[in-house]
Amino acid sequence: MYKNLTIRQIAFYISLTVCIAQLLTLVGLFYHEINGVSFWKIFFLIIGSIALTYSVVVFLVEKYFFRRIKVIYKMISGSKDSLKDTDGISRASTFKSINEKVEEWTTKTNAELSSLKSMEIFRKRYLGDVSHELKTPLFTVQGYLYTLLEGGLYDDKINTKYIKSALRNVERLQDIVEDLEMIHELEANESETFFTTFDIKTLTDDVISDLKFKANEKRIAIDYKNGADTSFRAKGDKNQIRQVFINLISNSIKYGNEGGRTKISFYDLDKKVLIEISDNGIGIAEPDQKHIFNRFYRVDKSRSKEVEGSGLGLSIVKHILERHGQKISIRSTIKTGSTFGFTLDKA
Repeated sequence: MYKNLTIRQIAFYISLTVCIAQLLTLVGLFYHEINGVSFWKIFFLIIGSIALTYSVVVFLVEKYFFRRIKVIYKMISGSKDSLKDTDGISRASTFKSINEKVEEWTTKTNAELSSLKSMEIFRKRYLGDVSHELKTPLFTVQGYLYTLLEGGLYDDKINTKYIKSALRNVERLQDIVEDLEMIHELEANESETFFTTFDIKTLTDDVISDLKFKANEKRIAIDYKNGADTSFRAKGDKNQIRQVFINLISNSIKYGNEGGRTKISFYDLDKKVLIEISDNGIGIAEPDQKHIFNRFYRVDKSRSKEVEGSGLGLSIVKHILERHGQKISIRSTIKTGSTFGFTLDKA
């Protein structure tokens, strides 16, 4: 009861306590002089004393205490209203309600600060990752060009080789820029998603055909898993889902073992179809699995210069599937291989 009092209730109880204390003191000091005083005089004296004390206490509490609380509240709530009973705290407000409002503001502010700190850390890390990924091919191109300018251009043994190497690194730079642009468009909703119906296996066959040459370089076979090769019609943005297949199958080739294989499977899940892409490559350690969809994250950092790509492929896959209301999962074991799985709505 007494833990949830309003300002005026507090003022009243203070006034009552002060008056009773005053009257008891007067009664104790002048008991022998008030025997002849009528009851009504004493009663009105008590009422008048309480009213006067109450008015004084309310005035002092509101002027020197309550108004300052309201000013502090207006500062933390961002209110620009004048000090009225409608700006968040009124004279009927209790200390409990005021405390709840302050705690609510504190929680909200701490959450905002935590979010801002996380964003700042992400921004710094992101800028560092971008500069690192761009720096390697840029320095490589610069080195080849300087060598050619210093006389290598006239050496038939290296000029064509260096020009091709420089061009390959320029293409890598172009891939990074294009992937960064794609992620930006996906995050900012600047690229539209056009949902159509399409045959998943036909789309997969097209992607396999496009990546056949890259797979042949490492003697990696790409085929379907026995018993899980039935085609389905699905709903989604065909071009974006094509990009998902390209990125996942390309990864299985990049990180696959020489002479290895990539298996593609389709599973019926009632209203959805589950697509899995498996390889028997180097695998991904469990601590790395929760980070692999981050931008520029590489499992084998020692091979980051050897493996072509922007380091944004899996991040793009995640963004595209989130656009479709789907998720991607991974199962992986070191030196055994990895399986990436995602779902699509059936048409």
